[in-house]
Amino acid sequence: MKKDIHPKNYRTVVFKDMSNGHAFLSRSTADTKETIVFEADGQEYPVVKLEISNTSHPFYTGKNVLVDTAGRIDKFKKRYEKKQK
Repeated sequence: MKKDIHPKNYRTVVFKDMSNGHAFLSRSTADTKETIVFEADGQEYPVVKLEISNTSHPFYTGKNVLVDTAGRIDKFKKRYEKKQK
């Protein structure tokens, strides 16, 4: 393996799934300006917001849930629906 190719600035951050509110603590190099108080230990950490995680993804949950943002699904259905006579 090559030496010194991985970043050295890892820090503890909270990843928060915005579709269901689930949050977990991990390490990352992702830049973020927002912080959040993590409920498990009461300390403040930088937060990285996720649209989907393993707690909300249909493959892991076994449920087919559509996340509708700004009515995109309705707009698509309206545009391509068959005209009824």
